[in-house]
Amino acid sequence: MDLSNLKPAAGATKKEKRIARGQGSGYGGTSTRGHKGAQSRSGYSRKIGFEGGQMPLQRRVPKFGFKNINRVEYRALNIDMLQKLAEEHKLQEITPEILLAHGLISKNDIVKILGRGKLTMKLDVKAHAFSSTAIKAIEEQGGQAIKI
Repeated sequence: MDLSNLKPAAGATKKEKRIARGQGSGYGGTSTRGHKGAQSRSGYSRKIGFEGGQMPLQRRVPKFGFKNINRVEYRALNIDMLQKLAEEHKLQEITPEILLAHGLISKNDIVKILGRGKLTMKLDVKAHAFSSTAIKAIEEQGGQAIKI
């Protein structure tokens, strides 16, 4: 056996359907396009979303909602996360630069501190926004919640 003897398995390959090659082929005449109508003509291309005259999906489904262009997307961090970070790295102050250095936020994130968890140490936290429970928890421990 060598490479010149190799053949595909029986039934694995089929002959190409040769359309528009005369009546004897069975695919002559209208060349599988049917009679008349736009789809039988050369150069025909169907519009995107065309469903044969049926009302297209993008017109059947109603529009709703809107995109608020003034929306501010915050990166939310909870107090328990700050507590853990401060304990691990012995920090007294937490700023966006420190959070960025430890991989908790990305470069362009706007940070909001939320109040989940307990704070057991004095921390000065600088962020773009705070929830009322977060401010309360930080100030109870003698720390400061400083808005940037």
